[in-house]
Amino acid sequence: MIHKHVQYYTQHFKDDAPASLVVFLVALPLCLGIALASGAPLFSGIIAGLVGGILVSLLSGSQLCVSGPAAGLTVIVFTAIETLGSFQGLLMAVVLAGIFQLVLGFLRAGIIGAFFPSSVIEGMLAAIGLILIIKQIPHATGYDTSFEGDESYMRETPESSFLELFESLTQNISTGSIIISIVALLIIIGWGFLKNHPTLKFIPAPLIAVIWGVGFNEWATQFAPEFAVHAKHLVSLPILHNPSDLLDNFMLPDFSYLSNPHTYVVAATIAIIASLETLLSLEATDKLDPFKRIAPTNRELKAQGMGNIVSGLLGGLPMTAVIVRSAANINSGGRTKLSSFLHGVWLLLSVMFLATVLNKIPLACLSAILLHTGYKLANPSIFRQFYHKGMSQFLPFVITIVAIVTTDLLKGMVIGMTIGLFFVIKANYHAAITLTKANSHYLISFNKDVSFLNKALLRKFILQIEENSTVTIDATKTNFVDHDILEVIENFLDAAEDDNITVQLINLDGSEKFTRHYSKVQTA
Repeated sequence: MIHKHVQYYTQHFKDDAPASLVVFLVALPLCLGIALASGAPLFSGIIAGLVGGILVSLLSGSQLCVSGPAAGLTVIVFTAIETLGSFQGLLMAVVLAGIFQLVLGFLRAGIIGAFFPSSVIEGMLAAIGLILIIKQIPHATGYDTSFEGDESYMRETPESSFLELFESLTQNISTGSIIISIVALLIIIGWGFLKNHPTLKFIPAPLIAVIWGVGFNEWATQFAPEFAVHAKHLVSLPILHNPSDLLDNFMLPDFSYLSNPHTYVVAATIAIIASLETLLSLEATDKLDPFKRIAPTNRELKAQGMGNIVSGLLGGLPMTAVIVRSAANINSGGRTKLSSFLHGVWLLLSVMFLATVLNKIPLACLSAILLHTGYKLANPSIFRQFYHKGMSQFLPFVITIVAIVTTDLLKGMVIGMTIGLFFVIKANYHAAITLTKANSHYLISFNKDVSFLNKALLRKFILQIEENSTVTIDATKTNFVDHDILEVIENFLDAAEDDNITVQLINLDGSEKFTRHYSKVQTA
């Protein structure tokens, strides 16, 4: 059995290793940016990325989901640090949140993930793609006043993000950043045409884009300073003078906060939001998975719980499964959890040995990678597909996108779910009961289980039945008829005699009145 597992991962190593480098390059600035936006030490973001990559990927049942610090938690973390008055107090809340998530996993709360409609999940993916584009264009033009982020607004608002997008296209543009990002995008797009080349297909295009960005900026610094990228537009990884200094950046939580009731409120908030974002990301990743594998949701909650416990004990931020890094993993050809694991290893090695080299990477070439990922998630062809599926699919899809882009991920999903649920009820409302008329004979058919939601429709059909007619109510296709529906039929039977209406009931049990006064025809 172990041999089979090893063989499975080794046969995909050629795909996972290049993909892991791309995920690492995308994750590195995001870990730092999310830590900055959270008002936390820079290394707390790196620690969460390390734990998410190395530990959670091993415990998770998902082959492609990547875990790490999440943009959606930054406001909560920032507020929690102020409320508790200490970053170490927050770490205690992160540990407790992990314990809560473990409990949710054992209580099988992961079943919630099965209730997200496909149109809403696809809408979420498209919205995240648009948010990525909105947030990365400023980095691509060298106007990155906001923190490096991914699938959700952080301390900025949708309004400020749109304003920054407008300003990034009209003022304070860095020529060097634009040259780097445009050429990097062309490299990534052009590399796709070389995917069948026997050698080049194993070299990830984003890696070539990063090498281009570093090379151009080094050349510009020496020979054309007007095109050089300013230091604030480069990756800024903290430099360790000795690899053993990494241990000095670990931080234990303050256990005295166990007696502070605010700690438990923060922990519960983090646990609930992190779990919801994880389930959403897991569902979205399963949709993007080229092999259409389904990850066990309860196991994921347990894995995230363990990840948050360890992250909190080491001094890291809370984490979730994150869709942008997962999408980058899939787009880069990742096939198994080895890719996510290796990205954690590269993060570890980078902070220990490669900080000086990585700090030469312009954010503009990393934004090109995320812009390409954003376009893939919000591809116009997806909008066309949903339009052709009809309004019951298209409207929840579009409303979810608009709601997420103009509010935030979780509020947008609640709105999208509400609209999706409305269309489900509407479809069931009309499909459950049908009325057919032939001369003076009416047939009311129950086409599936009939609940109180169909009560108004049944009354509407009954009001259309004229005097001196014959009515058959056929429940052959249903296994369940709600008491409220039976009551409507009973009232109809009482009134039918006065209007000289003959009623025949087929396979409809549940009332003495049916048996006593009206003939019933039982079908096989």
